[in-house]
Amino acid sequence: MKKTVVLYPGLAVSHFVPMVQLADVLLEEGYAVVVAFIDPTLKGDISLAAVIDRVAASKPSVVFHMLPRTEDSPTFVHDSEFIIRYLEIVGRYSQHLHDFLLSMPPGSVHALIVDMMSIEVLDVTSKLGIPAYAFFPPNASHLAVSVQVQAQASSVRSEGQPSFGELGDAPLNFHGVPSMPASHLNAEMLEDPGRATFKATMNMFRRIQEANGILVNTFASIEPRAVLALSDPRSFPKMPPVYCIGPLVAGNGGQRTEKKHECLAWLDEQPEHSVVFLCFGSTGAGIHSEEQLKEIATGLERSGHRFLWVVRAPPHDDPEKPFDPRADPDLDALLPAGFLDRTGGRGRVVKLWAPQVDVLHHAATGAFVTHCGWNSVLEGIVAGVPMLCWPLYAEQKMNKVLMVEEYAVGVEMVGWQQGLVKAEEVEAKVRLVMESEEGKQLRAQVSKHKEGAAMAWKDGGSSRAAFAQFLSHASNLSRRG
Repeated sequence: MKKTVVLYPGLAVSHFVPMVQLADVLLEEGYAVVVAFIDPTLKGDISLAAVIDRVAASKPSVVFHMLPRTEDSPTFVHDSEFIIRYLEIVGRYSQHLHDFLLSMPPGSVHALIVDMMSIEVLDVTSKLGIPAYAFFPPNASHLAVSVQVQAQASSVRSEGQPSFGELGDAPLNFHGVPSMPASHLNAEMLEDPGRATFKATMNMFRRIQEANGILVNTFASIEPRAVLALSDPRSFPKMPPVYCIGPLVAGNGGQRTEKKHECLAWLDEQPEHSVVFLCFGSTGAGIHSEEQLKEIATGLERSGHRFLWVVRAPPHDDPEKPFDPRADPDLDALLPAGFLDRTGGRGRVVKLWAPQVDVLHHAATGAFVTHCGWNSVLEGIVAGVPMLCWPLYAEQKMNKVLMVEEYAVGVEMVGWQQGLVKAEEVEAKVRLVMESEEGKQLRAQVSKHKEGAAMAWKDGGSSRAAFAQFLSHASNLSRRG
């Protein structure tokens, strides 16, 4: 009987897609793979539902099983209470996951790999005697910081110290990462320690350490400090084995289209390394204001460089009208008068979405303006493209520090922290990356990390070796069970 590994991904494209890349490796190693998932339309994420359909169609050897829906599920709203609602809905599905695992042939489940935000299902796997491993989509540095914040959280209240949110831009020093301002932590970590969101976030990082191991979407050569620190029991006494098994980057981001996207045809006509690509993630969480869109447009026009820019409609102020991040933007109204006509010979503005992985790998792409989401960072590195860092939310501010100070693959777009990057900054940083000696150094450095990423999954590479260690660890635990 074939041993089965069950994947239990999170309800976000950025969590779902990298985890499911593990299926290909598991199949190569002779395992059966089942992806158990919650109906993504529960949180109104039509884009994730479409991605799941495409990924399932591209992996006929993998079983995709949607768990039965629960009644009276809470409504998802992207506000300060989002993580509470998310954890609540995931918690309601623990019994369904339990029943599904119980329905499988006895002894067939080799291990469960669970998304970091669904970690409460450890109660289920513990009850069933199934080895469970947490999947951590961000990087090892974020894991190191988050666990140390969790360890210090109790002393903040008991010893009357200021909360992380009260520290402002004061520098924080954590094991394994460069110093960074307290304001660069995730928003949930900056909440009042008495708030439910803070407590839920800290509990999540406490419980991650109860897993049998943690699979991190990174590779050792790009984060040596963090990887070394996480293996040191003096700094992380409760940390289970950490397996750095990245970069898990989809060949097409799970978004293959039958017809070649028009922007790729346009890129075919551009000189090598001549185009600046601007894209700020797969969700509506990082949408720019109309004022910011005009500043970007003015900066791009003044720079004189070719560009490919993905634009979404900005949020509106009408509380009675739900905001739809998939709404078609009116470019003529949003961008400066005449901008599209004046730049039409050297620029393209794409509404809502572009095939990011394909764009980054195109020979014409010379720089990437990114929100610093970890999947995008890895995609930029794997493609060998230097980056202009414009963090917006989640762990992206931490990633910016790493990209600029540790990896040396990008430069910071100053002004994001004040809520507006001016046209002068856009122009200056585009010119820096595309024209200057510093830009050449960035390209050389990202090319070095590109080679490291490619080596990680080759025979003898660090990520392939780490994955083999994970399988061996799971086998030993499974036999004991």
